[in-house]
Amino acid sequence: MARKPKDVTVLHGHQVISGADLRATFVDDDELRHNPVRLRRRILHGAVLVLLLGLVAAGIVVALAIMNGQIKIPTAERSQAAASVCPEARYDYTPPETINLNVFNSTSRPGLARSVADEFAARKFIVGAVANTTSGYRGIALVVSGAAGQSAAFTVQRNLPGSDYFQDGRTDPSVDVILTGDFQQLANPDLVDQTPGQLSCPREDRRIADESGSPVTPATPAG
Repeated sequence: MARKPKDVTVLHGHQVISGADLRATFVDDDELRHNPVRLRRRILHGAVLVLLLGLVAAGIVVALAIMNGQIKIPTAERSQAAASVCPEARYDYTPPETINLNVFNSTSRPGLARSVADEFAARKFIVGAVANTTSGYRGIALVVSGAAGQSAAFTVQRNLPGSDYFQDGRTDPSVDVILTGDFQQLANPDLVDQTPGQLSCPREDRRIADESGSPVTPATPAG
């Protein structure tokens, strides 16, 4: 029985690449010059490869710069930095049922924000956020609002005697209460002074310890 002729293109089970195969894969420069379509395709592929390599290299450089602190990624910052603003205007006592109020606890007493928020709600204030926070403020409490909430803040202060008013950049009339270390209790609801008056602002010996100037940093939704 005659043996099958040996296939010279296969060696130990692997395909042997011939000169013809190489010529078919890599087109000569002369052929490219005479075939503008292939030339443009070759140039396009080369440009894409260079671009990809450049992007990879740039990504490595940026990553190293971030790790070394040479580039800082911008982070979300508080847009409502509070400042000690003391309006000279006099305000009437605003009906509590028209005031939107948020209560924050910056003390180590667990559940304080929730209990005080419940007291405000019992006085018909509209309570929104109730949470823990951090503050370097020394005093009884901070009452924070934007310019539109000054009258509401005045009413809140009448229920929270000894508190200090701060103003931030919010545009709505909502008010934040930040309970601090010296807080004891709200005023007796039957004894709240409802006559017109001015906002109570911080004295020189009671200032924000936080260099950012913002007295509130809401954290966990507890209280």
